[in-house]
Amino acid sequence: MLRRCHYVLSSHWDREWYQSFQDFRARLVQTLDDIFAGWRSGELAGPFVADGQSVVAEDYLEIRPERRAELAQRVGEGRLVLGPWYVMPDEFLVSGESLVRNLRLGRQVARSFGGRPSAAGFVCDIFGHNSQLPQILAGFGIRMAFLWRGTNPLGVRHFIWRGADGTEMPAYRFGNYAYCDYAGNVRHAFDPDYEFDQAGMRRDLQAFLAQEASHTEVAPVLLFDGGDHQGWDREAYAVLRAEMAAPAGPHEMVHSDLDQYIAEALADSAGISVRLAGELREPARPAIHRDLLWLAGGVTGSRVWLKQANAECENLLCHWAEPLAAFAHATLGRGVPHGFLEVAWRWLLQNHPHDSIGGCSVDQVHEDMRYRFSQARQIAQGQAGAAARALAAAVEGDLADNELRVVVFNPLPRPVSEPIELTLQIPAGWPAFHEGFNAEPRPAFRIWAAADPAHPGEVPYQRLAQESPLPVMRTFAHRFPQAREVRPVRVALHLDLPPLGYTTLRVRSDPADVLTRHPMAPALATSDHTIENAFLAVAVAPNGTLTLTDKRSGQVYTGLLTFEDAADVGDGYAHGVAVNDQVFSTAAARCAVAVVHNGPLQASLRVRTVLEAPAQFRFDRMQRSPELVDLVIDSRVTLRRGSAHVEIETTVHNVVEDHRLRVLFPSGATAQAYLADTPFDVVERRIALREDNHLYRELEVETKPQQSWSAVHDDRRGLAIISTGLLESAVCDLPDRPLALTLFRATRRAVGRPDEPGGQLQGALRFRYWIVPLTGAPDRCHLFDLAQRLAAGVWDVQLQPRDLALAREGNPRRLPGRAGFLSVDAPVVVTSARHIDGALEVRMFNPTDASGRVTLAVAEPERFRSAQRVDFESRPLAEPQPLEQGRLLADIAARQIVTWRLA
Repeated sequence: MLRRCHYVLSSHWDREWYQSFQDFRARLVQTLDDIFAGWRSGELAGPFVADGQSVVAEDYLEIRPERRAELAQRVGEGRLVLGPWYVMPDEFLVSGESLVRNLRLGRQVARSFGGRPSAAGFVCDIFGHNSQLPQILAGFGIRMAFLWRGTNPLGVRHFIWRGADGTEMPAYRFGNYAYCDYAGNVRHAFDPDYEFDQAGMRRDLQAFLAQEASHTEVAPVLLFDGGDHQGWDREAYAVLRAEMAAPAGPHEMVHSDLDQYIAEALADSAGISVRLAGELREPARPAIHRDLLWLAGGVTGSRVWLKQANAECENLLCHWAEPLAAFAHATLGRGVPHGFLEVAWRWLLQNHPHDSIGGCSVDQVHEDMRYRFSQARQIAQGQAGAAARALAAAVEGDLADNELRVVVFNPLPRPVSEPIELTLQIPAGWPAFHEGFNAEPRPAFRIWAAADPAHPGEVPYQRLAQESPLPVMRTFAHRFPQAREVRPVRVALHLDLPPLGYTTLRVRSDPADVLTRHPMAPALATSDHTIENAFLAVAVAPNGTLTLTDKRSGQVYTGLLTFEDAADVGDGYAHGVAVNDQVFSTAAARCAVAVVHNGPLQASLRVRTVLEAPAQFRFDRMQRSPELVDLVIDSRVTLRRGSAHVEIETTVHNVVEDHRLRVLFPSGATAQAYLADTPFDVVERRIALREDNHLYRELEVETKPQQSWSAVHDDRRGLAIISTGLLESAVCDLPDRPLALTLFRATRRAVGRPDEPGGQLQGALRFRYWIVPLTGAPDRCHLFDLAQRLAAGVWDVQLQPRDLALAREGNPRRLPGRAGFLSVDAPVVVTSARHIDGALEVRMFNPTDASGRVTLAVAEPERFRSAQRVDFESRPLAEPQPLEQGRLLADIAARQIVTWRLA
């Protein structure tokens, strides 16, 4: 009986990398032109697999729009195989929600051309794989993964991959040259001087076929021909086709695709013997001539501004634009801006390819990404603002000429009660008062709560800052815009915000009541370098580090906010440790401290630390330069009333090259492992590196990916660090178990280029992170809530009387002064709430090891009468169940991702 061998023609297509998008697209157009010509002539007899992506079709048609009908014909025939991804992303540097939207859009694009999207989980070149990818792929009906990085050679091609929730999926691990094995061994594509030889190719083909068959436990064998950016090799294919027509030996070769291979392999999958579980991030062990594998784990800290911009756009879309649009539709009947949101997601996803978001490409690639982030950001901000403005205007009641309506929105599906900062746009004509002769004028106003039973009447506030008057524009549908002057005043005030809802404030000025002050005692600053509330006490040491006392447990943490600067001789892929390194720290740095804010609601200290560091790395001498320059690190340390965490905002004025800067937080915990969040999950990682690390070609490094937080603890104490857009952390294997957060890596090298200045990140860099002391194992959902609060903040809309009339858009519906739209009470994290296909779709996951009970409630019970479990493409997984007064009670398993459709 002949053993079937599936030849799959492809080309791994990095959309941008060592060349720009436009340079690579010129090559893509030529490649696809040749493929289409081969089908027309009959020289090419089988399908072309578009590297697991659909974006290549869009990129091609922008240049060849006249080929749309032909392309759609080939997609419909199954000749051109698109998807399942839109672009092949990095699995750790984008959110779980982005991975879902990527697959959903990729499959949608394939169907738009009349084809069936591929069901192959193709992740051939991604820098490691997260623990939930089996569940994500299975949620789209994808039945097998194809990968390489993150796993060393297994001796066989297949293994069973068990995800965090228990989902099991067969996976194919490519061979020594990865997805380039056929290209390297049969077509000799790594040798630019190779002269084609038909007889030699036949021998090499048969040898390669026998090798792959001996490593394959299932009946079918895969011959994958998909090297980087490689076109169709006509001469080699002609020899292969002749061999297909006249099979010799025990093998039958067919020109196939991955889906046909999967169908046959799954029928024989019981023979797969190797099993792996969880995230796959093993560095390379064998010698390079045995396997080309590199994990390339340093992409987590490269070109940090990319990660920050991406996090900002993801949060704008998932926590503001989409839920506010759904909120406004359900309560006001306002149209949902699906087109705008889809375009914003397209721009954002085009920045998610692994060599793009990884920060490991040439400067031009990353400069192009600025524009895409800008488009996504503008659309998301505009649509979120429009929905929020419509909701704010619909709040019942009118405004007097001396009043300003301020509506504050909460993005979390749980209530928030804490001091909030707002910048009020006070009309420049409102009266002001002076606190002394010829003193600075202060705008006079009072703030009143609207329908807030927890805080009725006047709301006291702490005045934080003010600016000079500036012009803002009011626009009209049929008239020219009008400029007006406002005076921004920053205040802090305690607010109770409903879950995924809002509360309304009235800001009022009264010429007869000009003096507007509230008691500033008891203040939270206890000296010129200490701040304290009911839970925590913070003191700044002479070197700028913090001593944090947890008054609840009595535990004291010292040396927090120590900065560590080391040489980095690597590139975008990896932190390069120099043999002749000198690692500097702020243990003995110069420091200045200032009290910036001090009042009953919040206190802030400015800590200006000066770290003397080498100006650059001297590659001619392979050592850090003897010249030291001042690396100025300016941190704002804030403590709010009733808060159990410390807020930090750090600005680094980077004038140093070729270095990595981390901030350290000694925990004092006696721990052997730590926790970090990852897409749709929390993983536990060992602190100590592997004992046989010295035997690996690529060393395991202590830095690992996170999404927004890492935590280390024992049964008495510990620390969690919450951040946004900072995706690399570690717990160092030292006695005091310091948690290390990478702020940035500044490097000069890129693939094929010795000096790409954009990687040096010169200038001002800004970072935000929070310190959370622990008394044992953390509440994982609480840490996710804190992370979403840090990343998303609050949204506010401010309306003067004229704005109110304009924003109501003739809508007669009115809303109460305080309301919540959606609440969730369970050990879950909500990642998405949006209106789609005529219903509200809510996605959540359980980050714990135990099953839980979800209580989900909507504020418009008359609009939502049923709930139905659906998959990631909104296809039903169960029958609808009725809602009881807008409430859903349901179970969720450990580590499970669940999507509910409310209609």
